[in-house]
Amino acid sequence: MKKEYLLNEHIYLRAVEPEDLDLMYEMENHPSFWEISSFTVPYSRYVLKEYIANSQSDMFADKQLRLMIVQKEDHKVVGAIDVTDYVPLHGRGAVGIAILEEYRKKGYAIDALKLLCEYVFGFLHTKQLYAHIPVDNEASLHLFTSCGFVQCGLLKQWLRIDNTYKDVILMQCINNED
Repeated sequence: MKKEYLLNEHIYLRAVEPEDLDLMYEMENHPSFWEISSFTVPYSRYVLKEYIANSQSDMFADKQLRLMIVQKEDHKVVGAIDVTDYVPLHGRGAVGIAILEEYRKKGYAIDALKLLCEYVFGFLHTKQLYAHIPVDNEASLHLFTSCGFVQCGLLKQWLRIDNTYKDVILMQCINNED
């Protein structure tokens, strides 16, 4: 029997659609997400519209993959999960998850991360995923640990947040099925 990827009983992951523009604009420009990214200026609607239009939704071509996290029951988008900095030669990429505030602590992030891992490891045969998590982000540390990621390093003073520097834990999940 063929495995069905990117969905479970609660959510499904799908490619970005043009109607996601407003939500992406809100998410990308929300200050709470800036501290963990490397982005320093707001995204314009034009830039996001071009991203949506030009994305092939192919991790190998785009070197990244953004999937929207959608509730099965009402098809409402609750967040996004990304693979960025994808390097096909080495089969690795960074994972990032953004859940809209009103949907946090409801299991969407763990469902999305598990589905993403099943897809990139089982279907795309990626070798490994990694994440940079601030040492004080206990919820994210728990999330990634519960999905099989292990701490493999500590990056000292990696993120500047509110004029102080924070250490970041490097977490990694290696696909040993190959």
